[in-house]
Amino acid sequence: MFKLFLTFKEAYETRNFTKAAENLFISQPAVSSQMKQLEEELNCKLFIRKTKQEMSPTKEATILYTRLLNLEDDWLETKRLIKQVGNNPVKCVISASNTFSIYYLPDLMSRLVKRFPEVYFELDMHNSEEVLENVLQHRAHFGFIEKPLETGPVCRKEFLTDELVIAGNLESDLWLCREDISGVYHYTKRYFLQENIQPKRLCVKNNEMIVRLLEKGIGKSIISRVSVSKHMPYQELGVNYKRLFYFLKKDYLTHPILLEIEAVIEQYAKEKGGE
Repeated sequence: MFKLFLTFKEAYETRNFTKAAENLFISQPAVSSQMKQLEEELNCKLFIRKTKQEMSPTKEATILYTRLLNLEDDWLETKRLIKQVGNNPVKCVISASNTFSIYYLPDLMSRLVKRFPEVYFELDMHNSEEVLENVLQHRAHFGFIEKPLETGPVCRKEFLTDELVIAGNLESDLWLCREDISGVYHYTKRYFLQENIQPKRLCVKNNEMIVRLLEKGIGKSIISRVSVSKHMPYQELGVNYKRLFYFLKKDYLTHPILLEIEAVIEQYAKEKGGE
């Protein structure tokens, strides 16, 4: 049964039996056969063919996928308890979007590392959609995003407020802009439309790089106020350019230390929100 579950998980994530077979180093007919066997066991349809290669999961498949992720977590927790005599450290993976990773996460981590010295923390930085996907697929325990995405079974909470400003050479015609999928670009595009600006654009796919370019006097950009360097000119944009960061947590947390980490994160947000 575990073999069927593993094959199903790969098929669900790839939406493609051929890719699933390649990733599992088995044949495509073997994947199809195993999925047919699982459908017979559950008495339901798990995938609907959209094209010759692409498959669309059914509602039943999504329920099964979510439960399997939780089952996988239970199995990992069981192995941890069995190996507890060896004092294996607890692992906590945190995934965060660009601005939060650079300007907010270090402050939060200083508290977490001090409070949980026995925990092995792993941090990664992605765009908001990728962060959500990491938490959704249980590759990360917690996430921080800067876009109000629909998160499905993943718990989403308002976390901190971030103010956006125009910074850099305010007289320049050159705008340094993030890529279209960036959370900041949503506000940049809004500003261009509001001010009827046809911008001369330079696309920069990293916030830190934008800040360094601004420090060299190259162009201007809409960035978080916390990222504005000392002596860098900036212009406030008002309440319409204040955005929220959101805290995501995996829908199935069982380890008591991870639950403690969640509580510390939420207390941090309350304290910072009251400043």
